[in-house]
Amino acid sequence: MDSFIVISLIKTVVVFAVLLTTLAYLQWVERKVIAHIQVRPGPYRVGPHGLLQPVADIIKLITKEDLLPPYVNRPLYLLAPFLAMTMALLSISVIPFGPQIQVAGYHTLMQLTDLNIGVLFVLAVSSMGVYGIALAGWSSNNKYALLGGLRSSAQMISYELPLSLAIAAPLLISNTLSLRELVERQAGGIWHWNVLHGPFPQIVSFLVFLIAGFAETNRVPFDLPEAENELVAGFHTEYSSMKFASFFMAEYANMITVSFMATLLFLGGWVAPWPVAYGSSRVPPVIFAGAALMALYHGLHPARRRDRYSLPVFGVVFLIVAAVFLLPMVQSWLLPLFWFCAKAGALLFTFMWIRGTLPRFRYDQLMGFAWKFLFPVAVVNLLVTAFLVAWFS
Repeated sequence: MDSFIVISLIKTVVVFAVLLTTLAYLQWVERKVIAHIQVRPGPYRVGPHGLLQPVADIIKLITKEDLLPPYVNRPLYLLAPFLAMTMALLSISVIPFGPQIQVAGYHTLMQLTDLNIGVLFVLAVSSMGVYGIALAGWSSNNKYALLGGLRSSAQMISYELPLSLAIAAPLLISNTLSLRELVERQAGGIWHWNVLHGPFPQIVSFLVFLIAGFAETNRVPFDLPEAENELVAGFHTEYSSMKFASFFMAEYANMITVSFMATLLFLGGWVAPWPVAYGSSRVPPVIFAGAALMALYHGLHPARRRDRYSLPVFGVVFLIVAAVFLLPMVQSWLLPLFWFCAKAGALLFTFMWIRGTLPRFRYDQLMGFAWKFLFPVAVVNLLVTAFLVAWFS
């Protein structure tokens, strides 16, 4: 029992340390991606290639004056960012990052807790996040914030319906609510993943889930609750300092949750696209070795003077990571973790790519799209999937 408690505490610290670091650096990655889309350098002055920009942003937000506007509903005003952030982080506790592994002679799951109703837990916790935004808009005593809160409430409630229906389809196929069992049912390679597995591939469910996920996280083109050209900043207009940062982090945490759930439900979780016998274990070291050679080459032929000193360091780090992937003692947990992060990372990149590409909806278009198109498509897809499951089983 003591070893179980110690391992659980260690896993909790590691997961949340990595998660909070990821939240800090996702905004740096997003700024870089959008900068490249718009042919700009993006942040690169603070640290090598701007890698210390998140640290500078954190210092700025911590030291910024924390204003409390007059006539706000103080308890709810202070509760809203805490509620939004807490609900966004809670769902990570049931996400499985890999299979069961052995650490110091003890078997443990690459997961904080394994619930047999993990899917329902994530849906329940995520749906509570709307209260944080709605309370922020109402308690701020600001018309723009109130309109943003109302928009967000209607938007998130509307898009939760197609989102839930999209999730129900792969659950019918796998016949389980456990996230770990969902991944285990997709073992065997890419053709066994729910998004492609016949005779009822869930491509439509996957697309519906992603679109509804964009709306649930208030991301472009569904960012009507915080539309700066009409609502100043929407529900968080009156927030500053770390209270504003809480809403900011909650948005990125929700993005991570949506990407993790899409990976687990449709893309096989930590399962490699093809078996190890056919060389899937060689992909990570090849990728990192290629990145190392590229960094070393550009370090020898620098475009800027600072690249001569920074890029070779990155090259050495990438070579070390490539060598670590070749060690048999760590492959049992490092390779599944790589494939899980690669799939989720590709989906997070899609979030950023869409933000730099598509314009914002009008609000009537946003609500009409949910009820007139996305919801009927999700219902029809679920009925067809249920019929095929009943027919072939």
